Amino acid sequence: MLTKTKIKKGDNVRVIAGKDKGKEGKVLVINRKNRKIIVEGINMITKHQKPNAAHQQGGIIQKEAFIDISNVMYLHNGQPTRIGYKLETIEKDGKTVTVKRRVAKKTGEIID
Repeated sequence: MLTKTKIKKGDNVRVIAGKDKGKEGKVLVINRKNRKIIVEGINMITKHQKPNAAHQQGGIIQKEAFIDISNVMYLHNGQPTRIGYKLETIEKDGKTVTVKRRVAKKTGEIID
């Protein structure tokens, strides 16, 4: 079962727990099933890679590992904030359409 997450790919987040606490980065991948994300430059691991078509040289490489989504917080204008939702009604082609928007709870501003 896939769960709904408030954080999306491309969002800027700050790590609030774990060895990289306080670091910030951009969300690269989201695994909704396991509620894990990969953040650019966070939770770096060393991996022993055999030579293959993608990595001709092989050897020891550094790469990001998954981190639990509960250990990060969304950054809005450089400040960590929780995310809520707001319903807006928009007039589109003569019809009223209800749209769900993400909202920063700290400032009340619409994110997207």
